[in-house]
Amino acid sequence: MTKIALSLGICFVTLLTCAQNYNFGLNSFSFLNSIYSSRSAGIGSNLITISDKDVGLTVANPSLLNEDQLRSIQLNQGIMPSGVQTGMLCYAFKNKYGIFSPVIKYQNYGKFNGTDELGNATNNFSAIDYSIGMNFSHSVGKTIKVGLGLHLIGSHLEAYSSLGIHSLMGATFKHPNQDFSASFVVKNIGYQLMSYANSERSPLPVEVQAGLSYKLNHAPFRISLLGHHLNHWKILYEDPNLQPTIDALSGDTIPISRPGFGKHLASHFTYGIELLASENLEFRTGFDYFRREQMKLIDRPGLAGFSFGIGIQLKRLKFDYGILIVSTAGTNHYIGISTNFDSWKKKKRF
Repeated sequence: MTKIALSLGICFVTLLTCAQNYNFGLNSFSFLNSIYSSRSAGIGSNLITISDKDVGLTVANPSLLNEDQLRSIQLNQGIMPSGVQTGMLCYAFKNKYGIFSPVIKYQNYGKFNGTDELGNATNNFSAIDYSIGMNFSHSVGKTIKVGLGLHLIGSHLEAYSSLGIHSLMGATFKHPNQDFSASFVVKNIGYQLMSYANSERSPLPVEVQAGLSYKLNHAPFRISLLGHHLNHWKILYEDPNLQPTIDALSGDTIPISRPGFGKHLASHFTYGIELLASENLEFRTGFDYFRREQMKLIDRPGLAGFSFGIGIQLKRLKFDYGILIVSTAGTNHYIGISTNFDSWKKKKRF
């Protein structure tokens, strides 16, 4: 009965979410869909399917919270080419109701030199977005876990401020005998409580994601596939101002090139692979077609859309590094450090 209720609840949330529009550039608090985990950055997008000791992955999918993460804390810091910084701090603990994880996320845009409409210097100001809240997970049977998060959002840009609230829901299935898992996540269901200038409130960037991961039985490779923006079909930008052109030699009209079904479909998937070299060393790489199509330079696409990462486990500390290649113009760098407080306890000698 519980599984039936869970399935109906997920279907209801999905239908409700699909009815909302994802309007790029018109949604409030778009920072919520940024990558905050250094391990996820190495894969190229949010890794929502792996439930292991990495508490940082639960920020994107609370149903990944598990017993192995208890008393673990993780700090991540990302630096973008323009100097914008993004960060995340999370921790996991348990009580009689389930496993909980307080989470802090932020995006700091730095300091700006203010000027008036004539270019005269005014006051300097800063800009920051942040989210503070709690994630929770609970087991439903032996193979399914569900998770829920509730967070307060704040944004302060010069003299303008905005507040909001958002939640995320997730469900994860883990195969009882094989190293296979699948997850479903609905993000950023919420409301802008206060707009920046008492203007009309903007919708949040609601997003539906689904993914799966599978580790090969006889090889140290784990393959992951993520489907993102599943509640909005056309996510590739199409310039509305483009007009047909005339071929100078033949005089024929050259129609506007628009993305076809294949491109629209490919833009919804991110592909990642992890090489589990040992218990203490991991290598990662990923590819996001959507990021490549949106951010590449036409004449120099380079490695836009690709990402790489490494994870190193020391005695008590775990270090993760990810590099996400946005375009030839620049890359994002992420570094994370995590530890479990229980590992610092001195063992009693008898």
